[in-house]
Amino acid sequence: MENSTVKRILCIEDEPEMIDLIKLILGRRGYDVHGATGGIEGARLVREILPDLVLLDLMMPDMDGWEVYQQMKADPATRNIPVIVVTAKAQNIDKVLGLHIAKVDDYIAKPFGPQELLDSVEKILGQKSSS
Repeated sequence: MENSTVKRILCIEDEPEMIDLIKLILGRRGYDVHGATGGIEGARLVREILPDLVLLDLMMPDMDGWEVYQQMKADPATRNIPVIVVTAKAQNIDKVLGLHIAKVDDYIAKPFGPQELLDSVEKILGQKSSS
């Protein structure tokens, strides 16, 4: 039953152009991509649409990605949604180390290529679809 449905992805990112790019790349592959411009909106939308996957930017002015991540993990309804963190290459290594501690599912560094994004998304959703 599950694999006939379109996978829904929520992209939480403060740059609208980045959301458009991700929608373009993943939309071509048949994913249903929703965008949230900022952490507060993102945290709300995660609970509303319960996506199959969240693409989460760490650096956002209103509420950073870690806070969104912690809220997701604290809520039983959203705790098991996989998260791919999107981070700028220049960001400090603590954030990346934090990923391993926080059990983030994957992470991609900006700027990333379309294939890199697709590989990451398909790796995670491919693992999930078997459940």
